[in-house]
Order: sequence, then C-alpha cells, then structure tokens
Amino acid sequence: MKKLGFGFMRLPVRTAGDFADIDIEQVKNMVDIFMEKGFNYFDTAYPYHGEKSEEALREALVKRYPRDSFLIADKMPTVRVTGSKDYPIFFETQLKRCGVEYFDYYLFHNIWKRSYAETEEYGGFDFIAEKIREGRIKHFGFSFHDEPELLDEVLTKHPEVEFVQLQINYLDWKSPSVRSEECYNIARKHGKNIIVMEPNKGGSLIALPEDAQRLFREYSPDSSNASWAMRFCASLEGVMLVLSGMSSIEQMKDNISFMDNFVPLNEEEKKIIEKVRIAVENNAAIGCTKCRYCTEDCPMEIPIPEYFSAFNTYQLTHNMGNAGMYYRRYANGRSLASQCVKCGNCERHCPQHLEIRKLLSETAELFEVKK
Repeated sequence: MKKLGFGFMRLPVRTAGDFADIDIEQVKNMVDIFMEKGFNYFDTAYPYHGEKSEEALREALVKRYPRDSFLIADKMPTVRVTGSKDYPIFFETQLKRCGVEYFDYYLFHNIWKRSYAETEEYGGFDFIAEKIREGRIKHFGFSFHDEPELLDEVLTKHPEVEFVQLQINYLDWKSPSVRSEECYNIARKHGKNIIVMEPNKGGSLIALPEDAQRLFREYSPDSSNASWAMRFCASLEGVMLVLSGMSSIEQMKDNISFMDNFVPLNEEEKKIIEKVRIAVENNAAIGCTKCRYCTEDCPMEIPIPEYFSAFNTYQLTHNMGNAGMYYRRYANGRSLASQCVKCGNCERHCPQHLEIRKLLSETAELFEVKK
C-alpha cells in the first residue's frame, strides 16, 4: 500500500458554505487521478459533509471501479450511539451509503474518555468482533484525540485492535494539549500500525508566517509546504498511511508528486522542520483543524471553523481588509460569533481542546467592533 490516503472530509463543493453540495464531477476526476497513480485507500465517516461523504464515495469510486481495486475505511459515529441497538443500524446504513458489502478498514470514530466508557458499556467491541467473524470488517482500529494515558489503557485492554488513527503533524508533535509524540510512542509500544490524520493541521501548515516560509524556501525553493508536513508524518516508523483531505485537483497532484516515490526526511530536513515549528508557534493564533465536530450540536449553528479561519488570517497577515472580508462572507445569512450562547456543546466535541467560547468572543471583538 502506498502511504497516501484520500480523506473524504474536505471535498470540493459547488456552493461556498454548503458542505453537503459536493462537486461530484470534480471528485470523480480526483479519484481517477488517484487510482491511476496506484493509490487506493479512501477514508470517510458518517457525519462528513453533512452526511453526504459516504454517498459521494459510492458515486465517485464504488460505482466506477472493481471492488477489489480499492480500500475503504469508514467509522462508527460513537458520539451518536446511545445504546447497543444503534450499532447495527449505523453499520448497515453506512454499507448502503457506500454501496459495499464489507469495509476494508473500520474504526470507532474519535475515542476519548466518555466515548470509550460508552463503547464498553454498549458492547461496541463485541459488535466489531461479530462483524469481523462475518467478514464484513477486514481490519479494525479507532481514531483518537485524547491523552496518551487513555490510549495506553484502551490498547492494553483491547490487543485485538490492529491500528490507531492519530493526529500527527510537526506543530502538534510537542504540543502540551494534543501530545502527538506521546500518543505515537504509546501506539508503537503496543506494536500498532498508525494512520496519520491532520498532517497539515487542517491547512494551518500551508499558509505559514514569512519567517517560517523562508526556512523552507531557502532549502528547497520548489517544495510545497504540504510536502514538508506530509513527509514529516510519513517518515515516522510504523506509519502505514498519511491521510490528506484534498479539496482540489491541484492539491491532489501536489501530494502525489512527493508521495508517489516517497523519500523520507534526511537529518538536515528534520532540523529545518524543528526551526519552522518554533517559528509557527511564535505566530500561533487558533489551532483549529476545521474538523467541524464543534458545529454538530451548536444551537445557534455558528460556522465556528470559518470564523476561526478568518481570525487566523488576520493574525498571520495583519490585513483587516482581507480577513474582514472573509468574516463577512462566512457570516452572510448565519449567526455571528457574538451570538454564541455559551452552552459549551462545541468544546465537548473539540479534538483540539480549544476554549471555543472564549475564542468566539475574541473573534467577535476583532471583527464586529473594528470597522
């Protein structure tokens, strides 16, 4: 298996702001390019793109290629499971949406302290074991955004888990909140293969501060920022795959250009990345990855990731004209950041452990007071 996976989480859309309006024709073209180059791993999940990601995968991939030519990964939406009765309902729905009879890779989506306790209580691991015996799941793992101590606990109790999907990128590697390196080390201690998610931290490692950008450019003028981020992850021992949520053909072609015949980082490149990490941290604003988990239970339907993107644009460029334009565009017909009711639902779902309510207040102060 080649080390690049196509994540169906940030697909191109036809209408800005409407994440369910997937540009299926462009996705088909991207799938064709991906498959033609020998890449074949596709990752989706129940809630992605307003619950349209799985159907998009069916239309762009499953209906157009032989089943044995590709690998599909899907995830049980643990946040929506309220009891053991829900597992077969979600699972059968996902098979139907994807148009397949089995999943090559299947994960519990976002295992953290509460979801792990509920999964144990509801018999989730027994359900997975049953589907493996039936041949409807080939490989089993889970995605994880919590503390390494919990990861160690889960893997100790469930050695049957084959792989773990972790958030890893060079910015989060030393992060005291995400603790990527520590989670990586726990997974390797248990001998588990690792699939990497958020290698570009939701695009945060693409538009870099000038001092960080200069470090990369001086060493390799033609290498994209994405290539540095992706190669950092793919160079780690035990990483079987790096997922990329590609939103355009251009992004896909760039990723393929350096992942087709992958070359691990050399020692000098590792030192440059460490310098870049420090430079980015010194310019850090909001570490949002645009996963959109925060928006699922927001009673005001605030487009939180988009507002944080506008905030970060200002912090990096200090250009209120562009940043303010982005904010106004995102806010058109939607609730403002200042309309947050402080319920805290968003923070309970945030894998980055962001203080979203506080950050929304700061965003409102930046964009709704300054003119």
